[in-house]
Amino acid sequence: MTDGATVRLTHLGGPTVLIEVAGWRILTDPTFDPPGRRYKFGWGTASTKVGEPAMTVAEVGALDAILLTHDHHADNLDDSGRSLLAGAPTIVTTRSGAGRLGGAARGLAPGDALTLSDGGRPPVAVTATPCRHGPPLSRPIVGDVIGFALTWPGQQRGALWISGDTVLHRGVLQLADRLPVGVALLHLGGVRFPITGPLRYTMTARDAVRLCARLRPAVAFPVHYEGWSHFAEGRSAIERCLATAPVEVRDVFQWLPIGTPLAVGA
Repeated sequence: MTDGATVRLTHLGGPTVLIEVAGWRILTDPTFDPPGRRYKFGWGTASTKVGEPAMTVAEVGALDAILLTHDHHADNLDDSGRSLLAGAPTIVTTRSGAGRLGGAARGLAPGDALTLSDGGRPPVAVTATPCRHGPPLSRPIVGDVIGFALTWPGQQRGALWISGDTVLHRGVLQLADRLPVGVALLHLGGVRFPITGPLRYTMTARDAVRLCARLRPAVAFPVHYEGWSHFAEGRSAIERCLATAPVEVRDVFQWLPIGTPLAVGA
């Protein structure tokens, strides 16, 4: 069990991270299908899963909550990941996603918040943060997405922020000005598809550098950069970009070892 000033993170692949803090076990964007399958995302876009998850669904164990940035793309919720939803006491996602999922799903819009609480553990406040999963005016096509800012008693460095699948846009930059962040999980990959040419659907490494220069987190961990064929920037591309970043920005970036828990000061 971790205390309020420490969080344990286990990157399971893609956007999927197990967050353990103060007795809570929280999972982000469950993706557990084996590699090899091709998934259609709509409007002529598709991707093949190429990475093996670090754990099976059975190995994850009991969860207190699932934070689902969006439910309609398989690189954030695949078929095996969906099997976890029925056993989760709380699922936090977009309002439209909660309508589709039903059951324990709670829908939030950016700025909305709820609290995970059971009386026996410190409460964890979950606040939805803005995302735009593509170029301007793309929301009717790409659908609703949110990020999450997690706060709890005993934090010393600021919120744990999960960016969600988003490009760098005004809403995210404005968030950086008002949200103190200790630990940032940044969905990168510079997602693009042949049918839409140069258009991006998640942040690039260059975007992450610009964001962190403004956000100034204590530590930033890239996720959502490996395991799928539509991720245009993998670790090597991110590292090349970081090598030319200002040292005060470069030094906040670290890598989560896939499948191995890492304790981080919060």
